[in-house]
Amino acid sequence: MHAIRKDSVSLIAVAEHEEGQRLDNYLIKILKGVPKSHIHRIIRAGEVRLNKKRCKPDNRIQAGDTVRIPPIRTAEKQRPSESQAAPAREFDIVYEDDALLVINKPSGVAVHGGSGVSFGVIEQIRRARPEARYLELVHRLDKDTSGLLMIAKKRSALVKLHEAIRNDHPKKIYLALGVGRLPNDRFHVKLPLFKYTGAQGEKMVRVSEDGQSAHTIFRVLNRFSDGLLHQVGLSDLTLVEATLKTGRTHQIRVHLQSQNCPIAGDERYGDYQANKRLQKLGLKRMFLHASELHLAHPLTGEKLILKAPLPQELAQFVLMLENQEKAV
Repeated sequence: MHAIRKDSVSLIAVAEHEEGQRLDNYLIKILKGVPKSHIHRIIRAGEVRLNKKRCKPDNRIQAGDTVRIPPIRTAEKQRPSESQAAPAREFDIVYEDDALLVINKPSGVAVHGGSGVSFGVIEQIRRARPEARYLELVHRLDKDTSGLLMIAKKRSALVKLHEAIRNDHPKKIYLALGVGRLPNDRFHVKLPLFKYTGAQGEKMVRVSEDGQSAHTIFRVLNRFSDGLLHQVGLSDLTLVEATLKTGRTHQIRVHLQSQNCPIAGDERYGDYQANKRLQKLGLKRMFLHASELHLAHPLTGEKLILKAPLPQELAQFVLMLENQEKAV
């Protein structure tokens, strides 16, 4: 553990097991309670030095590097009481060996603490497995998205998986229900996505030429347009399979919105009135589920195809729509 005094300059040597991380992610871990925005600010201001040189948030640290950390002028968060600490919790395990854990994350649970959430999946798993020496998120899922989430149990596995992700692997397939009608059965959306901060301080994404390249392949699985929908003021719903070719924040949500078919139940990018009407039909959450992962095992290279079926509440909603279609 690194002892950091937040009222004075600290010099820290990077340990072997810590190398390969982005500088900002490394600082977030050792400066607990300091907001990411503040960490970025002090890096860009030149107050953080890597081997006595100015640095950037995305610089990769190496074993033996020296990191200079300035006095941190920010209000420290109060230590959480035992009642606020993350409760121990195991989640549905889809795959596990000594290097990799893949769980089926439920909707409504953040993957990690922060942004007003005191704890998430990773904190709860660490609490449930106090003997585990290493547990780190490989990637993220939005809080209201359910499905497959990878957690590395070894640093070497995390490094390999991050390398694969940078090369647009593994293959990630999602199921989503869109509010609207998509005319083509299979199509590509290649629209760049730009991240910005919304009016309430929330993370937002929009299509913009200034954004990062993003590519999603959509395949229509079913279309719904029947009397039940019309009774609550809806015209069309479309069930789609979305395959990510890149992994940008909120990518599927914004790409579907760009096709005038936002995800059902999406409070950030969806149709407010449509979501209220969907609630009357029983949909209480965003209909987005990470259903398949195709990857090479990070250490053995073995081909893995992992699947998580639709959660019961989403499967029942689709079944109701299908039964209504048959009845018409």
